[in-house]
Amino acid sequence: MAHNRIRRLAVTAAAGALVVAGATASAASAEPSPAPAPNSVASPMTTVITQTGQPGRAVLVPRISQAAASVASVSVRPRGARRPPPAAAAQSAMTPAVPTAPPATATAAAALLRTFNGTSSRDSQFTNYNATFEPPDQGLCAGAGYVLEPVNSAYRIFTTSGKSIRGPFNVNDLFNEGGKEFTSDPRCWYDPSVHSWFAVILFLNSASTEGRIDIAVNPTPDPTGQWTEYQIDNTFDGRDGEPNLPGCPCFGDQPRLGIDQTNLYVTTDEYSILGPQYYGGQIYAISKADLVRAVASPHFVRFGNLTLGGAVAGAPQPALSVGTPDAEFFLSQLDPNLTGDHRIGVWAMTERDRVGKGTSPVLSKLVVDSEPYRVPPPAAQRGSTSTLDSGDDRMQQASWTNGALWGSLGTALRPAGDSADRAGVAWFELRPALAGDHISAAPVDRQGYLGVRGESLLYPALQPDSAGNAAVVFTDVGAHRYASAAFAVLKAGGAGFSGPQIAAAGQGPYDKTATRWGDYSFAVPDWTSDAAWLATEYVPAASSQTTTGARNWGTQVLRVRLG
Repeated sequence: MAHNRIRRLAVTAAAGALVVAGATASAASAEPSPAPAPNSVASPMTTVITQTGQPGRAVLVPRISQAAASVASVSVRPRGARRPPPAAAAQSAMTPAVPTAPPATATAAAALLRTFNGTSSRDSQFTNYNATFEPPDQGLCAGAGYVLEPVNSAYRIFTTSGKSIRGPFNVNDLFNEGGKEFTSDPRCWYDPSVHSWFAVILFLNSASTEGRIDIAVNPTPDPTGQWTEYQIDNTFDGRDGEPNLPGCPCFGDQPRLGIDQTNLYVTTDEYSILGPQYYGGQIYAISKADLVRAVASPHFVRFGNLTLGGAVAGAPQPALSVGTPDAEFFLSQLDPNLTGDHRIGVWAMTERDRVGKGTSPVLSKLVVDSEPYRVPPPAAQRGSTSTLDSGDDRMQQASWTNGALWGSLGTALRPAGDSADRAGVAWFELRPALAGDHISAAPVDRQGYLGVRGESLLYPALQPDSAGNAAVVFTDVGAHRYASAAFAVLKAGGAGFSGPQIAAAGQGPYDKTATRWGDYSFAVPDWTSDAAWLATEYVPAASSQTTTGARNWGTQVLRVRLG
């Protein structure tokens, strides 16, 4: 696939003013209160503390030619997310018990409108010089009659009927990087309000001396046409006016993607490339108008030094917003000690038009009580004694529509009728409110769990509609089930999701020597109807697996009715 490329450099940055609502005054006060009952309404504190954010700059890095790339060796760094270390400064004497999941309602077979095989491990192998990677870390975006699915480390473009019309290609082609360079964790979004496609990925150079965020933009409805690429450096070793942090060069892991009517949002977890240092979450707000106009230097603002509940905050999930919210909202888990928690963080960015003017918006946050959650256990799989990595309990994808902020995460739970803890889903619907330029409340409207006796549900991604219906996608796996692509639906006013429906049954066990899974699924709106496009990982037929059987994952794309 040939792209005409325009290389761009974003150079304008502003210091951000961070407004903290409901901040914990000391480590000792971070101990959680007893867990509230499900569907309770939180009453956050109202103390407001202001601090200065960190300035950031985007740096154009000379790119190697494709000829040079063909001689280089393929990077063999592990793909996927690093796990944040426990926060020593926020010890808690209370460890919430593993929650119990109620029985799910009946499955909703009529909700599945379409399903087809997505980008696979074989695609990744063939487009990456026979190298194999795990996990897929899949993105998904859909609009204007197309479905784009990038993974580690390939992508395809489909029609909405499931026909592959472009690809597979090396995912680096989308970002104009050399084919053997290290990239990971792609995500994407189609914005019908500006008829444009956006994609992000992390980059590490071969010398382990530089990290950055790559952003690709196609300001047309056709993703097969011209893309514009930008780079934001996050090495943080003092170059070009950046922070100079001990242990760096660093990089921003797992660039999460959000958007609203004003800006594109990317959040990352900042780690040393070679050392143990972890500097927590970073928030980048980039002018959407600048990106769509393909200006040479799009404005952006970076917020660092993020804290939540008395501990260093991991990267919050920025909302993929449908409509015109009064702020860009973000969701975070807490659980600083990885022993469980019953609080979530809600963030709001206001005065967002300031980004495009070269000044800073206002970022505020609060902590609300929620249902308990904790790190899920490994997942048993049929046909193998090896288990699949269920990940941790970080917040997965967040969405905003019609005043409601939605999110989900993986959690340990005890399904109804089960005698063992499993990996399952915790989900949340909140109603954030503003007071002036900062968040003032975020009551929990609905929340709940989804679990299955004898099975594990891995890496949920949730998409709601404006009426309060929603669909969630995940991998369903157990001692009697190969890793399969599945989903469940929630009806407006309902108390819980339906039982899981299998959209694509797994065809065998996953490679027993390679147990990584995830690290995320993806869910986006169908802009033509009250439906959602979903994608998740499963074990496909042999024709979609690597030729050696190593890291033999696949992905499945689903279209599901919501209302």
